Amino acid sequence: MSRKKKPNIGTPSASQSAKPQRRWYKVDLHLHTPASHDYEEPGVSYLDWLRKVVEQGLEIVAITDHNTVAGISAIRKELDWLTQLEAQGRLTAQERERLQAWREAGNQVVVLPGFEFTATFGFHILAIFPPETSVRELEHILLSMKVPASKLDIGSTETGATTDVLTAYRIIHEAGGLVIAAHANSTHGVAMRNFPFGGQTKIAYTQDLNLDALEVTDLDRPGRSTARFFNGSKSEYPRRMHCLQGSDAHRLTMDPRNPKRLGIGDRATELLLDEPTFDAIAALLRSKQFDRVRPARPADKPFDPLDVVRDEGPTLVQSFHESAVQRGGKFDAILADICAFANTAGGVVYIGAKPGKGKLRGLTAPGQIEHDIRKAVDERVTPRLEVKIDTVQSGSAKVLRVQVAKGLDIPYALDDNKFYVRDEAETSLAVRDEIVALVREALGFEPEPEEVAAPTKEAPSAPNGKKQTVKPSSKQARPPQNASRNGDASKQGAVTGQTALKPVTAGDSPTLPADDTTFYLPQVGVEIVDSEERNGHRFYTIRDLRNGHVIKNVTRKGARKLWSYAIQQAEDKPIDAAKIQWRNNVGFVRMERRAGKARYDLALREGDKIRIFYGVTDDGMDGAWAQFVQEE
Repeated sequence: MSRKKKPNIGTPSASQSAKPQRRWYKVDLHLHTPASHDYEEPGVSYLDWLRKVVEQGLEIVAITDHNTVAGISAIRKELDWLTQLEAQGRLTAQERERLQAWREAGNQVVVLPGFEFTATFGFHILAIFPPETSVRELEHILLSMKVPASKLDIGSTETGATTDVLTAYRIIHEAGGLVIAAHANSTHGVAMRNFPFGGQTKIAYTQDLNLDALEVTDLDRPGRSTARFFNGSKSEYPRRMHCLQGSDAHRLTMDPRNPKRLGIGDRATELLLDEPTFDAIAALLRSKQFDRVRPARPADKPFDPLDVVRDEGPTLVQSFHESAVQRGGKFDAILADICAFANTAGGVVYIGAKPGKGKLRGLTAPGQIEHDIRKAVDERVTPRLEVKIDTVQSGSAKVLRVQVAKGLDIPYALDDNKFYVRDEAETSLAVRDEIVALVREALGFEPEPEEVAAPTKEAPSAPNGKKQTVKPSSKQARPPQNASRNGDASKQGAVTGQTALKPVTAGDSPTLPADDTTFYLPQVGVEIVDSEERNGHRFYTIRDLRNGHVIKNVTRKGARKLWSYAIQQAEDKPIDAAKIQWRNNVGFVRMERRAGKARYDLALREGDKIRIFYGVTDDGMDGAWAQFVQEE
């Protein structure tokens, strides 16, 4: 009898030798088998597991048991034994039937070997490898990350003192594996949700260059998605991260008593690949092609690429225009958005679409509009700006998508003299101080002295023109007295007490501080730093916490939305220090919902002074501020 090929378990499938054809593949890269100690369905066989993978329509999966590759080893040993018996003509009828079942299932899916590693402080990391990687190689990697040899076959999340997160990233990457932060936004995730520290450590753990992607649990939740937080628009998180989702299944099917205990493929991802291979996945997750990853949807509810962005609506990094006609200034509004995105944090302009759930009309001549936009950008935006434009199909509607990266030669101007910036969901002409800040940023200058939030003993002027000092209780501890403005604490040697906060580096097994000064101030919102009355009108000096810019001569009537909100709150609802809800030196003043978003007014004690921050949103509340976020 001729020797037959083993099933495709940990080896390339026959389909991979065919001519590549780019299409969407259904993928689940976080699956446990009975080799994990906490597997929830006793009696399940590995063949049962693979059959369920095929039944769910998955085309690429990864075996990621806790700190073990015992499941991968067991599958390979069974297949080796059965194929050897077949070659020797010694198969029983039952064994022949079982081998045939392995072949039928195994040749329909690519199974990648890997594991879910528990790093220092209990953070979980997915390590996924090419299908030809041997069990011995995988175990060597686990041993090098200090998983005890005595625990290699247990499959437990508890392994004792192992390697820190950054070192694990490096070791896995250098070994040729994909590095994915498991359920990053949830328990044991490196985004440190509900964790008593953060700051620089959270930045390092989510931005490290050895990290290929973040696995999140809310990829298909518009407006609340972790992917939106890591879209590259935040100065502290400038590296945009690929985000995908996995089932983290510890059972074949969802637990009917607890829907959070998912089954195989219940939370899958679709990847646009040329072929279903490890190399194709690695190339995608290490690229900047973020439109080739999407949450998997049921066949009767196909994914619409515009659903998520339309539900989110206009933001700092996306805008919508139903048409591009010249009349009414609609075409110029598109160019203003392009200029603003280039000056601010980059972004995407959707033309032919509107936010919300309504039916889209789309564009009747997207090719001509694309030509007109390219021509206008070339002729009217200076300096030269490159944009990427493509057409997105949403149902029967065709929508243009204009992708704009943050420019390398800011500030950009429309018609030589109109400088635009993006301010949350709106585009505005830059005021004088913003233009100055853009120029200084382009030239690499340090912030001007008035841009640094140095603690003082007096609060800014009250609306009546008098200085106001809000004295805290004598029991209140003093905060760091040299903490700088957003995010610069790490660069300028911020101090908590007398201990400098050291960045976390690979090889450290850090003892992390509870009071982290990296997010000493909120990341979104406005602070009124001064005010004065001139000729019967009150003028304010505003610090915009999104970029640290200090803007002078702002009035309530002429202010932008967030600035106007801050002035309105300060004038109409003066702060009563006795009603601030303090937690150490940070405090909660109030929360109001505006334009569909929760807006928080927050307080910070600095000696005898209390600073107030207006209009802070959820995604601006990191570090100690995160404790005030109210779940919907």
